[in-house]
Amino acid sequence: MAVKSTFSSAPLFRLQRSVSYFSRLSGNSLKLNGKGNSPSSVGVRAGVGSPSSDGPALKESTDAASAIDFLTLCHRLKTTKRKGWVNHGIKGAESIADHMYRMALMALIAGDLPSVNRERCIKIAIVHDIAEAIVGDITPSDGVPKAEKSRLEQSALNEMCEILGGGIRADEIKELWAEYENNSSTEASLVKDFDKVEMILQALEYEMGTLQNIFKTHGKVLDEFFISTAGKFQTDVGRRWASEGRIVFFFKSLEVI
Repeated sequence: MAVKSTFSSAPLFRLQRSVSYFSRLSGNSLKLNGKGNSPSSVGVRAGVGSPSSDGPALKESTDAASAIDFLTLCHRLKTTKRKGWVNHGIKGAESIADHMYRMALMALIAGDLPSVNRERCIKIAIVHDIAEAIVGDITPSDGVPKAEKSRLEQSALNEMCEILGGGIRADEIKELWAEYENNSSTEASLVKDFDKVEMILQALEYEMGTLQNIFKTHGKVLDEFFISTAGKFQTDVGRRWASEGRIVFFFKSLEVI
């Protein structure tokens, strides 16, 4: 079933598959358990985990199917462009996944900080915008109240975790997302700073045309992306990294570089 998103003209992802599915794998022998070719929606599978003569093999098969369904849905993060850049006429704008990936790299390379769990920062960066696979990139220009934006994203996240099949990993994704959303830990605060630093860096790259000449004809002025972060950094790392970007921005504004 295709459901229209409030914020995107593209139909929401609901992968259709045949009722046929891999029930078990034994060596190089592939066996199918199928009953016709009528499609059924992925995500809610009646009887998953119920007793069966197939036992663990069937559970592993359904777990794998749920993982692929989830990952296929996440493909939209690779193809959905960040709306702030699109609204400014940037051609070939970065995707949501592009943004989250560089944030995860920031968490990876940041210096050791007391009482900060680097691995958790990386995980938060990877999942913080994951609900946008369904709701799209909701920006201030959409006029959606913050509470409503959070509600929409929470609902989308719950759906994605249901598609994943629930369990420990789904619970972890929900926990990481909520931690970021509520800014409830030092790790969340640091990743929120990385979110702003990544935006500043991306704006600078679009203005300076450093990405293999792709953006040199834009002629865009993206000052608002720099200005919007002023005074909003919560950590020393975020402030230092943002300052590096702002130094370049300052000299650019003076037409020194």
